[in-house]
Amino acid sequence: MTPSTGHFVPPARHGVGPSCIGLPAGAWPTTLDFLTERFPAIARDVWCQRMVEGDVVDEHGVPVTPLSPYQGHVRVYYYRAVPDEPRIPFEEVILFQDEQLVVVDKPHFLPVVPSGGYLTETVLVRLKQKLGIDTLVPVHRIDRDTAGLVMFSVQPETRACYHALFSQRNVKKTYEAIAPWRNDLELPLTRTSRIVEAGHFMLQHEVDGPPNAITHVEVLEVRGQRARYALSPITGKRHQLRVHMAALGLPIVGDGLYPILTPEGQIDYAQPLQLLAKSIEFIDPVTGQVQRFESRRTLQALATAEI
Repeated sequence: MTPSTGHFVPPARHGVGPSCIGLPAGAWPTTLDFLTERFPAIARDVWCQRMVEGDVVDEHGVPVTPLSPYQGHVRVYYYRAVPDEPRIPFEEVILFQDEQLVVVDKPHFLPVVPSGGYLTETVLVRLKQKLGIDTLVPVHRIDRDTAGLVMFSVQPETRACYHALFSQRNVKKTYEAIAPWRNDLELPLTRTSRIVEAGHFMLQHEVDGPPNAITHVEVLEVRGQRARYALSPITGKRHQLRVHMAALGLPIVGDGLYPILTPEGQIDYAQPLQLLAKSIEFIDPVTGQVQRFESRRTLQALATAEI
């Protein structure tokens, strides 16, 4: 049972928790009919098989069968699988663990949480399997393409305190990036703009209007036509650093989204996005102690990154 609702929540299996959907009011004959219509990419036979194997239950823990009549305003939980999910050949590293937090140094290419074609090959599921802590939840996220620090909350009772650190901007985050060098830009600078979703579901872009994204940019090192930059996001919009750097004429090396969306294909593990969540600092809301963590990972050496 969850403390707030009293609803039954099925346990995780091998570190993978169930997905949940709320059933709206409607006249579908069976729950199976609704799920087949709601998720057209999943064949009806797949849902039937999941139900036969006990992988679909309602919020009371009652198994949903192929003949279960539809009932609106009820939660349904189901376990999903990703057929032939490829192994991502890089490992996350645990930098810190106590009763409240787990801090991980994430490699490039590994998603933080399950989505799309990734389920078990995610930081969250790997950690649950490795540590045996089913209550782990990321306090913030970074892109699959980005390497570096990610924090996870252990205790549901104190989770809101850590989420508030980010929503109230009480966390100092620093990233490093490799990008072209422009000697006509006066650095350091602060990029302030409005970022919203673009026409493509994967992309964001800048538009006119009240600013909602702020990034401080400074140069750390210059060699040839490329430089290593320190990026300090004041806000946390999706793809903010990538959008701001591209808008400055400094697209991050290895970026397949900005400024040009490249066709999706085979992942090239030899060409990671040169963006690293390098450090994070805050006052722990539970212990009152100053916490600072730093990634042990590094980006390309500029000497080998020159054009």
